[in-house]
Amino acid sequence: MQIYWVPSPNYSSGRRGRKIIAIVNHITAGLMPGTLSWLRNPAAKASAHYLVTKAGDVYQLVKDEDTAWHAGIINRPSWSLYDGSNPNYYTIGIEHEALAGESLTEPQYQATFELHCRLVKKHSISVDRNHIIGHYCLDSINRRNDPGPGFPWNRLFNDLARSDAADSSPKIIINTGNNNINGFLKEDRAYGPVREIAIALGWQVEWLNETKTAVLLPPPDKDDSKANAARVVIASQSLAVTILGDKAFAPVRQMAEAMGYRIDWDGETKTVRIT
Repeated sequence: MQIYWVPSPNYSSGRRGRKIIAIVNHITAGLMPGTLSWLRNPAAKASAHYLVTKAGDVYQLVKDEDTAWHAGIINRPSWSLYDGSNPNYYTIGIEHEALAGESLTEPQYQATFELHCRLVKKHSISVDRNHIIGHYCLDSINRRNDPGPGFPWNRLFNDLARSDAADSSPKIIINTGNNNINGFLKEDRAYGPVREIAIALGWQVEWLNETKTAVLLPPPDKDDSKANAARVVIASQSLAVTILGDKAFAPVRQMAEAMGYRIDWDGETKTVRIT
């Protein structure tokens, strides 16, 4: 992702010794190029560190180590980490080109997701709703629709959770013959996404959310060597299932052998082969 440097004069040098602890998401309530021009206009007396456009372009207006003027007036805040001081000093502001009530475009979402990933890693920001917030958390009266109902909070947190796990764990490849699926190592076990592996092998998946259980149904093709296999239950109570975002990850060997397959491990390429 390329970030274009377009400096704004609307900032304060430094952060008065404060550490960055959170990201505040906004919508511009205006469109390009006017919204970018306004954030760079001294008369605005407002800015953000970043602006993500509908086209998926990312502009940086203020350096991370400096204080952007994005939080505005604090009015009945609901943010649990607000300490009564100016939150501009300990947050990063991201503006998104959008009108009130609009959702992000797909290129815009992918760009802001990658930007969030970079900022989370760079500043050691926790991936939760106390450390990644909307402007409405600081002003619940005048900014209650900023960034509004169209902002993809659930998707963003799910994707960030998966990205965080992938970054912190050694990566592996799970080969099912015709497909390569990404997995990871945890305590010397290879983990892979239950649904993706099952579908790649021709199985159907039923997910029971209440019990966090996946029921795998064998292929219906009678000529298939696995056609007569019994259904397989992948339950968090009986197997070391890890839930990351909206995906269930299970130990690949135990899952594949329960389905009637063989497992081979190539340590050099860190590849699990299911045959």
